[in-house]
Amino acid sequence: MGRARMPSGDSASVFAPDASPSQERAPLTGDRPDGSLEKASLPAGAEKRRAVRQMFDTIAGHYDVLNRVNSLGMDRYWRRRCVDALDLPAGSLVLDVACGTGDLCDELARRHMQPVGLDLSSGMLAQARRRRAGGDGGRLGSSGAAPLVLGDALTAPFRPASFDGTVSAFALRNVVDLGELFGELARLVRPAGRVSLLDLGKPEGRLLGFGHGLWTKHAVPFVGSLFSDGDAYRYLPKSLAYLPAPEQVVGLLEDAGWKAVERLLLAGGTSQVYVATRAGRPQA
Repeated sequence: MGRARMPSGDSASVFAPDASPSQERAPLTGDRPDGSLEKASLPAGAEKRRAVRQMFDTIAGHYDVLNRVNSLGMDRYWRRRCVDALDLPAGSLVLDVACGTGDLCDELARRHMQPVGLDLSSGMLAQARRRRAGGDGGRLGSSGAAPLVLGDALTAPFRPASFDGTVSAFALRNVVDLGELFGELARLVRPAGRVSLLDLGKPEGRLLGFGHGLWTKHAVPFVGSLFSDGDAYRYLPKSLAYLPAPEQVVGLLEDAGWKAVERLLLAGGTSQVYVATRAGRPQA
């Protein structure tokens, strides 16, 4: 059964009174002086937020290429599946949380939706704008008009119930508090709106799990050290430890006001998508 169409919004009207889509918003404070991620344990709280922001500022220039290499080219397919699972009609206004260099915004625009990108890293947004201008092959294409906003997903600068849906790719491991994130997304999405959240996973099969472990723990850091920041690409595989067990993620989504939560496995569990519907009656 198809879902009821929801009226799309105007991307210019979603911003809170003191917010705008400009990159020149007041800078977020608290950057680490050296940006180093070499530490015995993974960062948490405000320290994690600072480290993640600094890391993505550092690796932004090579992020797209290394994504293709490290995922063996599958990341584009995973993003398409993420948007498929959103299951919203053309014209829907969709927030891309931790939009990075704009891949999901691009995919949403190809489906004739209206994307708005939000990211904590000014470096990633700058790279998205270079792509938009044609500096990296002009691959942003039809999403070139999408607003790109510098901000924290936990305190997004948008009005309540502004969006028909929200998506993210590989962001869940990098937020400080998943429950808080899911609550903020519930604030931003209209009743009966949709969420589709893509991230990496841990394959359950023994053979696939073994190969996946070798690739993420050894190949990914090696390739990253050759072309970008070695510390960052040693951190990224370790960051899987931030993800709670699937049943806990489902529980957090339900507690935040999402219903009909599903978990979709891609590539044998190498990647996963959490999909849910915002509780409440659809708007007329």
